[in-house]
Amino acid sequence: MKLLFDTWLIFRRSLQSTLRNPAFMIFGMFQPLCFLLLFAPFLQKLVGVQGFGEGSYLLTYIPGLLVLMAMYSTGFVGFGLIDDIRSGVIDRFKVTPINRRALLLGRSLRDMTILALQVTFLLIYAWILNLSVPLIGILLSYKLVLLIGFIFSALSYSAALILQSEGALAPVTNFFLLPLQLLAGITLPLALAPVWLQKVAFLNPLSHAVIAARELFLGNYVNSAVLWGFGSILCSALIVYHVASSLFIQAER
Repeated sequence: MKLLFDTWLIFRRSLQSTLRNPAFMIFGMFQPLCFLLLFAPFLQKLVGVQGFGEGSYLLTYIPGLLVLMAMYSTGFVGFGLIDDIRSGVIDRFKVTPINRRALLLGRSLRDMTILALQVTFLLIYAWILNLSVPLIGILLSYKLVLLIGFIFSALSYSAALILQSEGALAPVTNFFLLPLQLLAGITLPLALAPVWLQKVAFLNPLSHAVIAARELFLGNYVNSAVLWGFGSILCSALIVYHVASSLFIQAER
């Protein structure tokens, strides 16, 4: 119970701070919108190509774009934690009885809330472009994307605690984000890739998440692809939470 209350306190404080300066939240929509407006139209002529996907090109592209948004919307939140460390906010928490795991969960909950708003905005715009998806598929995709957001949020905070330098955090984050993105089949389905690349991508949990999201958009809710997607992301989230919470506990000693 104390963990939940402390998490709420940290979440409220973090959200208030974000709302006072919403630039990061607003500009976080820029990259996904660029992909949707300036790249997605190139895919229309691929509809019907074996391995591309069924139906509208948006049914293949939007699920991957949601995963991309989750990665980049939460993958750089560690910069805010570094600022709090430098300004003494974290040091002040050391003398309070607040649960140390709440420092991670509250911040990550704020990041997931912002991500949910961004996803909603993107889906509304995609709906204007004639995207048609069953409601259950949308709701299940939300859960999958928010889990991915939690993973990258926790990883970003973990990296920030270890590095404690914006100059080091930026290249490290990009070093991992780019290959994960390319090996997830976000812009194009992995079925179009060479066999060796498909085998490498199989080791990336995000590739299973993207495939699962595409199945959900098509109205396929219970099959091996969906189970693989949720299973791999859920296991990854549990591992990342354990590592990140341990780092927060150690940093507070």
